[in-house]
Amino acid sequence: MNYDDLVSKHWPGFAKNGKENITIEWVLSHMAGLPYLDSQITEEMAADHNLMRKVLEDEAPKRPPGHDTAYHAFTYGWLVDQIVRHTDEKRRGIAQFLREELTEPNGIDFHICLNPTEEQRVARATLASVPELIAEVWHEPRVALMIFNFYSHLAFKPFYSVFVFCTRIAFTLRPNLSLINCGRVCSTVDVIQDSVISKAMANPPWKDAEGRCLVNGRIVSDKTLELLKRPVINATDHVLNSNTVKGHGFFYYPSLFGYEKDVMIGHPGHGCQQVMFDTKNKIAFAYMTNGLKLGIYDLCRNYMRLQTALYGILKDLNGMRA
Repeated sequence: MNYDDLVSKHWPGFAKNGKENITIEWVLSHMAGLPYLDSQITEEMAADHNLMRKVLEDEAPKRPPGHDTAYHAFTYGWLVDQIVRHTDEKRRGIAQFLREELTEPNGIDFHICLNPTEEQRVARATLASVPELIAEVWHEPRVALMIFNFYSHLAFKPFYSVFVFCTRIAFTLRPNLSLINCGRVCSTVDVIQDSVISKAMANPPWKDAEGRCLVNGRIVSDKTLELLKRPVINATDHVLNSNTVKGHGFFYYPSLFGYEKDVMIGHPGHGCQQVMFDTKNKIAFAYMTNGLKLGIYDLCRNYMRLQTALYGILKDLNGMRA
């Protein structure tokens, strides 16, 4: 399978209603024109990948595929799950594939949709209180601008349609953080939620004796790593209403401190989750929290404190490469 393959090469039923020329790369780069679905998604549908396959096959793109980008916030997981099911010889979903091919063989306690018997090990997600929200805005005024852009952008049809779709899903499935804390739906929605146990982050199996994380081709080959360094699209996202650089399922970030010397690849998540990989210094780091925040990436003070401290320590130790 290649990034440039048509989705329909592996999933023939997808080639309907204007989706014939959509590539796997377009899906991963949020360029498939499917940021929301016209179909009403019920809990039964969300919990059945065969029903969701039929929904996705019957949908028509909302924007011309391949021409621009619109963040596929709630459709991305279902699309990727179906691509994996149609390319894997065992027809496994993304959660099962990750578990059997990557995490279990390498002793990694990381999951996309945790087994219900393990749910007691995971902290429940909580919304920020009003004082916490005010404190965030006070510390980082740009968060207020982000909120303003969010509500002003509701008048823009693409964003409004996505907002309505996401709201409809949340209230249809279950209220009160349903998509985060609802195990039954998560078991088949797959990529909407992931879970990681803290000890897995502290002691990953690819660390050497001195605790340094290695990129040695064990999981990602050098050839693939070089490919990942090249973004696919740098343009205004018609859902997020901001310029984003994306490609291969990731976001690309500029240097914030001056000593990240090359491309920073990562992905933000709802509530200030963030994973990053410094391609020059071969450093990967992540921030995960069950206490949801307003800001993301450099607008989230909790995350930025950690990134600032990390690079400060590395710089002091003269461990950064010129």
